[in-house]
Amino acid sequence: MLFSGYLRYTLLGGLVFLAACQKNQPITNIETVDGARLAAADKEPQNWLTHGRTWAEDRFSPLDQINTKNVARLGLAWFQDLDTHRGQEATPLIVDGVLYVSTAWSKVKAYKADSGELLWSYDPKVPGKWGARGCCDVVNRGVAVWRGKVFIGTFDGRLVALDAKNGTPLWEVSTIDRSKSYTITGAPRVVKGKVIIGNGGAEYGVRGYVSAYDAETGTLAWRFYTVPGDPSKPFENPILAKAAKTWSGDWWKLGGGGTVWDSMAYDPELDLLYIGVGNGSPWNQGLRSPGGGDNLFLSSIVALRPETGAYVWHYQTTPGTAWDYTATQQMILADLTIDGRRRKVIMQAPKNGFFYVLDRRTGKLISARPFVPVNWASRVDLKTGRPVINPRARYWKTGKPWLGMPGPLGGHNWQSMSYDWQTGLVYLPAQELPFPYVADRNFTPSHLAVNLGVDLEAASLPQDAATKKAVKRSAKGYLLAWDPVAQKEVWRVSHGGPWNGGVLSTAGGLVFQGTAAGVFSAYRAQTGEKLWSFAAQTGVVAAPVSFMVDGVQYISVVVGWGGVFPLLTGEIAWVSGKETNRSRVLTFRLGGDKTLPALPAAVAAALHPPAAFGSAAMIARGKARYHRYCGSCHGDAAVSGGVLPDLRYSSSLADAGAWAQIVLKGLLEGNGMISFASELASRDAKEIRSYVVMRARQTAEKTP
Repeated sequence: MLFSGYLRYTLLGGLVFLAACQKNQPITNIETVDGARLAAADKEPQNWLTHGRTWAEDRFSPLDQINTKNVARLGLAWFQDLDTHRGQEATPLIVDGVLYVSTAWSKVKAYKADSGELLWSYDPKVPGKWGARGCCDVVNRGVAVWRGKVFIGTFDGRLVALDAKNGTPLWEVSTIDRSKSYTITGAPRVVKGKVIIGNGGAEYGVRGYVSAYDAETGTLAWRFYTVPGDPSKPFENPILAKAAKTWSGDWWKLGGGGTVWDSMAYDPELDLLYIGVGNGSPWNQGLRSPGGGDNLFLSSIVALRPETGAYVWHYQTTPGTAWDYTATQQMILADLTIDGRRRKVIMQAPKNGFFYVLDRRTGKLISARPFVPVNWASRVDLKTGRPVINPRARYWKTGKPWLGMPGPLGGHNWQSMSYDWQTGLVYLPAQELPFPYVADRNFTPSHLAVNLGVDLEAASLPQDAATKKAVKRSAKGYLLAWDPVAQKEVWRVSHGGPWNGGVLSTAGGLVFQGTAAGVFSAYRAQTGEKLWSFAAQTGVVAAPVSFMVDGVQYISVVVGWGGVFPLLTGEIAWVSGKETNRSRVLTFRLGGDKTLPALPAAVAAALHPPAAFGSAAMIARGKARYHRYCGSCHGDAAVSGGVLPDLRYSSSLADAGAWAQIVLKGLLEGNGMISFASELASRDAKEIRSYVVMRARQTAEKTP
């Protein structure tokens, strides 16, 4: 049951005290993590049993041993280096003194939570070439536990059940059509003995759905499709017949999108599972559904029955979305007093920049206000529940470029927010990233390139110094304290740029967050005053957790720079210089005295570009093809954001044969660099090389 107000917090305080007095001896073990134990997760403040700590996904820890008075004494208790060098986005789970965490490439590790001793490790051996099927890095956001099992969704679309004692696979099932570019990056949830998992891939032309599998056997229990398929065939669910009336054209041939790639929540009292639905495929509605329409259930919160997958209600945050405004961002369940009435609500701050409070029984809108600058809509009409959309935002209709706020990376992305039951505030990692939306007039569907229907070349960062400086200045990120009842900002802490980490709040009056610049900090929950910080040596994008072992409270966070922002945006992602990935698990306690190894001395990369070649027209064609096929991984304007290799420094630039072997023959397929021969000819590869050589020479001319 979801507690509320003073009663909830008073009960939790007593439980924390009792746990501390009993030296936090395990209540039981992972074999007994079931529905009853997950429903009562608040009674185990020493543990972190599910992705958001409880099914309500509030990410608030009732532990208060670490608090505003002593947090300055927080120190590193232990750390463990990870064996991947890609983005780390996982939330660890802690069950009775064992920390379970997933890493990039969908690996799983189990550690002793108080010492960091590795207990076991599991590698699903995702094929390296599958990395090319994802838009946003080979990340994973976490595992789920249930009755002695640990569940992981793999990047190549499998769901695997592991023995929690040793990491041995117990069963495995493919959740996708493997001929299509589906991926899994989100954490599973387990509800009523069913493992719930979605997937990603809307940018690559897939149709979204969420599936439920029997936790004991891996048998598919149900599947709910979020967009209708071919209307000439029977619909899988009666509600899809109604949804199909909000679409036009041949959307199903382009996939439609609507992937459920991250957030879920569950209310055991109402027996409702809430899923967040993603963007359309392609983004451009003029291509996806040329006659317009709301395009249900894109960009929606949908309530389902967890035993059957039956539809109950939905609320669409962005009807007819064309801006990648997903509603897959975290949803929090809480009980709020609004206008003197206690309401059971669901809260979300999705990409589109509005903070929503809904009645979670019915899906009816209670309030919505912008938490970042917004120009795609002037407001949300509380009577209709619909946004009042700016006609200029419909770039595919006007034929004119439009600078959207927020851009496709959103006012808030997947990085977790937290609801503090003491302060009544939501703490969220907000950001401002404008984006020039320009319709792609030469769009053709591709299984190797992102299918957006917007021109990424037109959105590329201009290379003159003044414009670059202005654009980078406009990219902002901050920790925002938001009052969900008054729908207003209470305080903010500005960071050096966007793409900062998820948030944890605790009963110790603290808010923890890491930043893209590699600083992990604790703030006073009431005011935002910084009370403590730690140099993590790499960008932090994941969310911290708190737990207790033998009466000692710990804070743990997985660090490692990555995700779509550094992959896609290139130089804009340089917050503290050229960002680097150093993937680790960091765990802190009061009086911790461990230190990280000193950073290696900086060594400037050698830049020896060959002679420029090709006409201006050839280089221009190469630039267009680069941004269509290469830029989503290797960065805008051929500048790496610190995750994948920077092609300006590639030795293959000087060797036309080696370049062709990589681009057309798949020489580096094991590293994710597949062959593009099915869509690029030798001439195309040469033109792309001419553009990258030009960019390398421009860089060299600016290097002393």
